[in-house]
This record gives sequence, C-alpha cells and structure tokens, in this order.
Amino acid sequence: MPKIPLTASEIQFANADFLPEVVKMLNEGHTVTLRLRGFSMRPFLENDRDKALLVKPSAVKVGDPVLAEDSPGHYVLHRIDRIEGNHVTLRGDGNLGVEHCRMENIVGSIIGFYRKGRSHMDRTDGWKWRLYSFFWIRLLPLRRYLLGIYRRLWIPYFGPV
Repeated sequence: MPKIPLTASEIQFANADFLPEVVKMLNEGHTVTLRLRGFSMRPFLENDRDKALLVKPSAVKVGDPVLAEDSPGHYVLHRIDRIEGNHVTLRGDGNLGVEHCRMENIVGSIIGFYRKGRSHMDRTDGWKWRLYSFFWIRLLPLRRYLLGIYRRLWIPYFGPV
C-alpha cells in the first residue's frame, strides 16, 4: 500500500467561535495546540508567531499560564497572579492590569510553548520558563518601562524577541 504524506494546515477562526470547541476537546482529554493571538504575553510570546500546547487543567498554582474564560465567551491566555479561595487573578506578561475569574473558569493549562517557528517545545516546567518567570514576575513595578523600551526601541530595530 503506498504511503500518503500527511500535511498540516492552519485555518483561522474568530475566538468566540473556536475556543468553545477547544474547551470541549480539552474536557474530552485531548491536547490542543493553539497559535497565539494578541500581545498580552509579550515580550517572550508574540502574536501570530508562537503556539501554546494546552491540556485539561488539573492542579493549577500561582505563576502557571492558563486559558481562562474571564467573562462569558471571552477567553484570555494569562499567567495566574493570585489565588484567593475560588477567586483567581490573572495577568498577562505584557499587561499592567489584571483580569479575574473563578477557579472553574480556568479551561486549559499550558504545558509548553513553541516559539519562533521551532519544532522543539519550551516546557512550562522546564528550567528556561521557570527562570524567565522568576525574574519577570518580580519586575512588575518596572514592566511599564521595560515594555515601552521593548515596543518603541527593540522591535523597530531588532524585531520581536
């Protein structure tokens, strides 16, 4: 029997149409790879360049990147900033403000990222992500200035990180 090569293709949908289906797949136990949209996880994750590998959430903790429904039909991929009982505060790495949801609104847990078109995944439990997270979380008071420099100077001359 001849071998037929399999090819992957990408299709873009509006988040409001697509993400409920992703949630359904995660709840069925599937893993899902999503191309990231938006700039909330800058400077290390870029719009329409990087991908996230999601699984059904089990035990999440402060610092974990998650996919959450912060209002009906509106999903965000952010890092958990704080957990107080059932109330979760989320903040994108590129955001100064926060979003809120309940623990049951966390619909996906990110286990890794494919950055810059690479086929090798940067795992969120790996040393690289943990080191980056350790420093970036502690730089919160300086983020406004660092992100401004990154947006106005670094990207125009060197491109996204």
